[in-house]
Amino acid sequence: MTNTVSFTSMDQGTAEDYALLHHLEKDFTANTANRVLGHLQALQGSMGGHKIDRYQHSLQTASRALRDGASEEMVVAALIHDVGDLLAPDNHSDLAAAILQPFVSAQTHWIVRHHGIFQGYFFWHFIGGDRFAFEAYRGHEHFDATRAFCDRWDQTSFDPAYDTLGLEVFEPMVQRIFARTPYEASRTAA
Repeated sequence: MTNTVSFTSMDQGTAEDYALLHHLEKDFTANTANRVLGHLQALQGSMGGHKIDRYQHSLQTASRALRDGASEEMVVAALIHDVGDLLAPDNHSDLAAAILQPFVSAQTHWIVRHHGIFQGYFFWHFIGGDRFAFEAYRGHEHFDATRAFCDRWDQTSFDPAYDTLGLEVFEPMVQRIFARTPYEASRTAA
């Protein structure tokens, strides 16, 4: 088997070409957790103005979730909930949720996808926004869980004096979550 396909147009691909691509894609996908961790580490020094950077905020949010007895899936979600800040600052929640979606439950995905709107309660009114925009989702089955995520872990995690756990505590969890068969998580509880 060669290491490249024979085609330059997908409609000309052969079974052997697509077998090769499938094999290479499996190897690439198996390394997703490491790429996510690398992107998380890229948050170091990002978004000035806070007392801690987004990397420390992410670690602190996950530390609080872990200490609060959250599931491993939710701890990982807390860890990477802001990973989209560098590439998509105006819709970082959507990017983080898209990364997680194949590997987590529908509830965890929904929480991460909507946490930015729920987090707006704490500051949007200071910058001309509607702090109650999250109320549009009242009645949704994941409303209370998303509100709790923001209230208990996310909005409280900007404290340089907090005993934040290091990334090494969370790395095995990230590896396990991203080692799931995609969409396997839809059969698991958050």
